[in-house]
Amino acid sequence: MNDHQDSENFAYNKTWEDIESLLDEAEAEQNRRWLQFQNCPKPLRMQQWNNYKGLEGVINSLRWVLGDLKMSKNKVLGRDKK
Repeated sequence: MNDHQDSENFAYNKTWEDIESLLDEAEAEQNRRWLQFQNCPKPLRMQQWNNYKGLEGVINSLRWVLGDLKMSKNKVLGRDKK
């Protein structure tokens, strides 16, 4: 059994406001990471880029959960690069 199928480990108590707030925070953090990427020394850029791209996945997932009509399941899973 996958851990996401084990309901005793999940509370299912997040509100839409909680999810929207987390999306706002993730977008703000991604913007900070972008600025850090642009201004950091070249040897550190890969780490900043990875952080930026990781947040892109978080943002895509949260948008999908919230029902964004422009966010496809394939984009969330990294299959759609458009």
